[in-house]
Amino acid sequence: MKFHRAPSPEPEINLIPFIDVLLVVLIFLMLSTTYSKLTEIQMNLPVADTAQQQQHPREVRVSISRDGRFSVNRQALSGRDVPSLTRAMASASQGVDNPMVVISADAQASHQSVMMVMEAARRSSLNQLTFAAQSSSAKAD
Repeated sequence: MKFHRAPSPEPEINLIPFIDVLLVVLIFLMLSTTYSKLTEIQMNLPVADTAQQQQHPREVRVSISRDGRFSVNRQALSGRDVPSLTRAMASASQGVDNPMVVISADAQASHQSVMMVMEAARRSSLNQLTFAAQSSSAKAD
């Protein structure tokens, strides 16, 4: 008597449903993806139409030159760091109720210089900031 078991069939992996699912996912990704080329960003900064400048006693006017020198209320500062700028802004705002900091920076001044003025204003607890702009008619001259 021979007791032989019948050979069990080898299990097969059916790849067709797997490929179908991958193709559906690929088509979905291709249709939902937006392709944009961000190699460079060109910016044209706006020019504001401003009214004639008036003297406001509540203002602390901070000017930034092209090479990064600061002046507070038309008095030049010797230092170009945040602590000296903080001291000058705090002394300029003493005795003034709710002062407004007006930042007027040269068009070629660095972004870091403007950020230093904003940090000094924060350290001096001066919460109202605005930026000065030249009018479009003055730029055309």
